[in-house]
Amino acid sequence: MPQVAMKKIGDFIYEIAKTGQMRVPARIYADEGLMRDIQKDKSPEQAANVATLPGIVRYSLAMPDIHWGYGFPIGGVAAMDPAEGGVISPGGVGYDINCGVRLIRTNLMVQDIQPRLRDLVMALFQAIPTGVGAKGGIEKLTRNEQRKLFVKGAKWAVENGYGDAADLEHTEEKGCLQGADPDKVSDHAVERGAAQVGTLGSGNHFLEIEKVEEVYDPEAARVFGIEKDSITVMVHCGSRGFGHQICDDYLKVMARAIQKYHIELPDRQLACAPAESQEGADYISAMAAAANYAWANRQVIMHLARAAFERTLNMNPRDLGMRLIYDVCHNIAKYEKHTVDGRERMLWVHRKGATRAFPPAHPHIPADYRHVGQPVLIPGDMGRASYLCVGTNAAMEETFGSTCHGAGRVMSRSAAIKATKGRSIKKELEEKNIIVMAHGRSTLAEEVSEAYKDVNAVVNVMHQAGISLRVAKLRPLGVIKG
Repeated sequence: MPQVAMKKIGDFIYEIAKTGQMRVPARIYADEGLMRDIQKDKSPEQAANVATLPGIVRYSLAMPDIHWGYGFPIGGVAAMDPAEGGVISPGGVGYDINCGVRLIRTNLMVQDIQPRLRDLVMALFQAIPTGVGAKGGIEKLTRNEQRKLFVKGAKWAVENGYGDAADLEHTEEKGCLQGADPDKVSDHAVERGAAQVGTLGSGNHFLEIEKVEEVYDPEAARVFGIEKDSITVMVHCGSRGFGHQICDDYLKVMARAIQKYHIELPDRQLACAPAESQEGADYISAMAAAANYAWANRQVIMHLARAAFERTLNMNPRDLGMRLIYDVCHNIAKYEKHTVDGRERMLWVHRKGATRAFPPAHPHIPADYRHVGQPVLIPGDMGRASYLCVGTNAAMEETFGSTCHGAGRVMSRSAAIKATKGRSIKKELEEKNIIVMAHGRSTLAEEVSEAYKDVNAVVNVMHQAGISLRVAKLRPLGVIKG
């Protein structure tokens, strides 16, 4: 493992110089306060380890929400050039393939829902299954329907009545990664995914009713259809057991591949294969199927949430005005064009706990947002805030069009449970006017605010660094969790 010594090289950038097996330096975006937390775990060493991978370009990057993960740190970004033997690594995507966030605007203001907020949270909790192994958001899919979903993604959901075609225009990649191949997915993965479409799952996944607490960029807020004190809904979840099983399956494939291709690694959790090898191509096809599953999952959850709002508030869809602002993934590897040292190159950009943040005028963002930039959705913990931001040209120049994805943990789940023994997290949140419903006390204890960095500080670093700019701060009012 490389010796990790960090040097501050900019107001918000720390660098680990290239040493030992490292092919490039590693860079971490942070301020001094966040860096004190970052240095408490081994995530900087993991960022240095990623810098040893074949084909890595410019830097191994980490965002201010970086914390320890499987192989790659969570909050890590790494771009690999397949023309130079660049690899693809399941550990660089994560177990929850295409874990992501979806933000929905409404015509509602705080005063419209405050009297019915508890009923609304209960209706959402009843309509959208949560918790470990949750099933039954919609009817269990046949094998044939699953294969269609794996290839079409969110479009499958819309074609089956779960949403509108307009939703697809405001979803990253229009809710479908090309190249998904159902034949590259194991039977066990298919079985695990059959009954979990339309479910949140457990851990840090949630659905929140939020109010727009502060607007920083009025023009972008207008374009996205929000204003101060208006109501939004945020959904955070991924590809459920289906994606988890695909990651598990392909880690075994990659463990054999590193022997076959003579790839030396400082940590076997970085198991990988050349992106253009058969093993790499198979993983990419299976990963795309999982990414598409996740987009379909969030699309169906949004449909179930819309219906719960309509029933509870007795409003029609037109008056309710629930429209998708955007859906972004933050656990993914994407084949993208980037300019490096003045030359355009096609790269496999791994974003593990990192969000795409493309700038204004980029062709891969919706036409109606093109003059303000790609929406970037950054969820915080259930007691503080989340953010809507936009991508920038600086992100394209410095971070392969990437920014942070959330607050980032500072406390393990077991440590959080131990630290909150004897406390009622639900009651504490209600005292802050946040209604929470979850399966069991342990879920709330694991997700207590102090288990996370302060999302305000994390977002501020990326704003001050010019990577992603704040549009609005969103405060939770009602939360459902697993």
